Amino acid sequence: MLDELIVEFDRALRTVFAPAKSRRPRPGCDLPEAVFDERGKRQVASLIRVDHVGEVCAQALYQGQALTSRDPAITVSLREAGEQETEHLAWTEQRLAEVGGRKSLLNPLWYAGALGIGLVAGRIGDRVSLGFLAETERQVGVHLAGHLERLPEGDGRSRAILEQMALDEAGHADRAQSLGAAELPAPVKLAMKFAAKVMTGTASRI
Repeated sequence: MLDELIVEFDRALRTVFAPAKSRRPRPGCDLPEAVFDERGKRQVASLIRVDHVGEVCAQALYQGQALTSRDPAITVSLREAGEQETEHLAWTEQRLAEVGGRKSLLNPLWYAGALGIGLVAGRIGDRVSLGFLAETERQVGVHLAGHLERLPEGDGRSRAILEQMALDEAGHADRAQSLGAAELPAPVKLAMKFAAKVMTGTASRI
């Protein structure tokens, strides 16, 4: 148990403070950089910072759910999805640096909050936990679609990243459904949307 706690604590520290790494090549890295004015750079940085925060939260959510899952197969699936989210973390972090942006100053807070949600969801039960995961990924998909519409014209590098992320998130939702995800009540879905709106609005500035 102590060894596991040390590993999970190290995972949290690396997510929040260390540069993330990706096994897959970053989508769009071979495309030419768009020519931005200062307003365009700020817009891209704001959008990608929000997406980076989403990946920080995804890491914490999957970690909490994996720690409390009662089914070894589900735990393995959560860990695999978490590894893919680490790639998203690396891609958005690298893109932020390219456009001169910074990560959210509240990342430790976002991580702690999402970890708590993951732990609670996992303790309730695997079907509810998977339902929460599936709904989260569906909402992330909608969020990414909105960001794709708001990207400056010609920003192929950012667009390639977000498009691949959207495909991956949809796959995570489908996987959760195949493992037996429960349908969440409508009030819970609305609460999740409200919380996400608060998070994205804050992360776009801080």
